Amino acid sequence: MSSADPAGARETRSLIERVFREEAGRLTATLVRLVGDFDLAEEMVGEAVVEALRRWPDSGPPERPGAWLLTCARNKALDRIRREARFQDRLPHLAARIEALPETAGREPDDRLRLIFTCCHPALDPDAQVALTLRAVVGLTTTEIARAFMVPEATLAKRVTRAKRKIATAGIPYRAPEPEERAARLPQVMRVVYLVFNEGCLTTGGDLGVRRELVDDAEWLAALLAGSLPHEPEPLGLLALIRLYAARWPARLDTEGRLVPLADQDRTRWDTGRIRSAIALIERAARLGRPGPYQIEAAIAAVHCEAPGWKDTDWPQLLRLYDMLLAVDRSPVVRLNRAVVLSHTDGPATALAQVDALADQLDRYHLFHATRAALLRDLGRDTEATEADRQALRLTTNPAERSLLTARLAP
Repeated sequence: MSSADPAGARETRSLIERVFREEAGRLTATLVRLVGDFDLAEEMVGEAVVEALRRWPDSGPPERPGAWLLTCARNKALDRIRREARFQDRLPHLAARIEALPETAGREPDDRLRLIFTCCHPALDPDAQVALTLRAVVGLTTTEIARAFMVPEATLAKRVTRAKRKIATAGIPYRAPEPEERAARLPQVMRVVYLVFNEGCLTTGGDLGVRRELVDDAEWLAALLAGSLPHEPEPLGLLALIRLYAARWPARLDTEGRLVPLADQDRTRWDTGRIRSAIALIERAARLGRPGPYQIEAAIAAVHCEAPGWKDTDWPQLLRLYDMLLAVDRSPVVRLNRAVVLSHTDGPATALAQVDALADQLDRYHLFHATRAALLRDLGRDTEATEADRQALRLTTNPAERSLLTARLAP
């Protein structure tokens, strides 16, 4: 492929961007394991991408782009270690480990889980733990993570930098903790997996509305957690929750890439095998006798998945589950979701009053305005509904959501 071909160059750049988004977390985790340095690992992955941008437009992309990037990053890390005097005392050991890495190395299941537990060390600030993990392990950009945290990008970048510095200066080891330590770090680790799952369901950056590979990664990480802590119920609940959403995936988007609301989805396209598997996980977690938020969220998703149709949804049961969730999570987003259920049990006017009470906390959250729009429309207040949808459209960057809102606003 010639670099003189603009269309071919754009296609190659698009491929590199996609591969980077899919592989960055895995590559970084592998290199951190080898060199023990977050910054070096991230920098070498970045340099490998730059090398791909230089080479691939002329030579064409390799058969296994991810393996090519890993080999390139590995070689650049080895070159850097050889050049810099500060690594001299570690050179023989590190060089041997890096050179021993197969050029066609694939997914290393333990690397990312080990790195997540390292990032979630209790010596780090809780928000920094999550931010660093999403940056180093999952490969989300600083912009994407800042949007997820609803903080300025500069603030988020400082958190990540401080966390890396703390790991280096405190000598926090890159290893999976002992079982008792693992349980203590579990809430933060699960929060990370949950945020990865959310980013896959509705992306905060890029030109894709959804990213199925992130949902798959979240399911895989949740399964590793559940397997490594078999007597902890919350990882089972988290795995069940992710699996239930994944089961509905085939019906989430229409042929134009627009989101299909749950009420309008073709339930015959849902994966009933995954639904059964998830419900079995919920039941297994319940037998452990320690309910938690992920189990409750999974139960909420299960009520939707078990209903033959939208009109058959057990709204009173959902309201009871949301009341249970509120007992452990008083966040405004949970209260917003409960109000949606309340509209089906007590009517849209009651629900709207509860939604409006959240305005100070959620005014910058697009789903707050989209929810208001739906309730206002149910009450026949179409002009106000249109303005609420317009505000939701102004606040979201997700292409699939923007398509749905634009369609609603079309005359």
